Amino acid sequence: MDHIEAFDKKLNIFLEDLFGKRDSRVRGWLLLDSCLPTLSFTALYLLLIYFGQIYMKNRTAYSLKKVLLVYNFVVTMLSFYMLIELILSTWTAGYRLQCQNLNSAGDGDIRVAKVLWWYYFSKLIEFLDTVFFVLRKKNNQITFLHVYHHASMFNIWWCVLNWIPCGQSFFGPLLNSFIHVLMYSYYGLSTIPSMHKYLWWKKYLTQAQLLQFLMTITHTLSAAVYPCGFPLGCLLFQSSYMMTLVILFVNFYIQTYRKRRPTMDGKDQRDVQNNYANGYSAINGASSKQKRQ
Repeated sequence: MDHIEAFDKKLNIFLEDLFGKRDSRVRGWLLLDSCLPTLSFTALYLLLIYFGQIYMKNRTAYSLKKVLLVYNFVVTMLSFYMLIELILSTWTAGYRLQCQNLNSAGDGDIRVAKVLWWYYFSKLIEFLDTVFFVLRKKNNQITFLHVYHHASMFNIWWCVLNWIPCGQSFFGPLLNSFIHVLMYSYYGLSTIPSMHKYLWWKKYLTQAQLLQFLMTITHTLSAAVYPCGFPLGCLLFQSSYMMTLVILFVNFYIQTYRKRRPTMDGKDQRDVQNNYANGYSAINGASSKQKRQ
């Protein structure tokens, strides 16, 4: 235990030397005082992916339809709460869209930071997306993009909450919460067979995600061009990170919706678009008799 505490202390001192003094307003908040819990959850996530696929290799895929329906409903409601609360909190605090610093709104900044903590915590909850892939043996969907996006977002937002927990940081989560309301609603509906014929619009979710990234990059760089006191290094890092997501998502979009189209008939194309992101698919290759309930 002493060795862990010593390592934790050195690691946190290193981070403060690297990024500067932390924001004191979030001290004592769950999971934020030390980076070890966030790193440990991430390591556990990666280990579950690796060993989970080995464990499931010779076992029958789980169905999890009811679990997925509940999970998607919960994440949709959480995303909807964050969307509404971010709109209300930034509006009442008088936030500016073009650039907002970290200290001018008083209690309004604290309210925004509290919503962003839930956004950070939601990234831990969303690790379950991949767990469901593993349990349903949807290994083809455990791509580099999927794992990179999930693992990196959780760790990046630990840093955001500790150093820039309000101000300009609100915009990306606001857009992302809106996208997740649509996305997890879609995935929830996909667990209901009678709804499949209405779920033709998955590719537009990917387009919306790409638009979200581009809007976030534009918003971030606008604060670099017309500064308001928000740390420049954070703006440049966020823009660079979002560009990696744009590149990966564009590649995913091309591979999924462009290159496959000429070789598929209408039904096959719809099937590709119905590969759902948290583990339920109408074309998973196993009959209901083969699945565990």
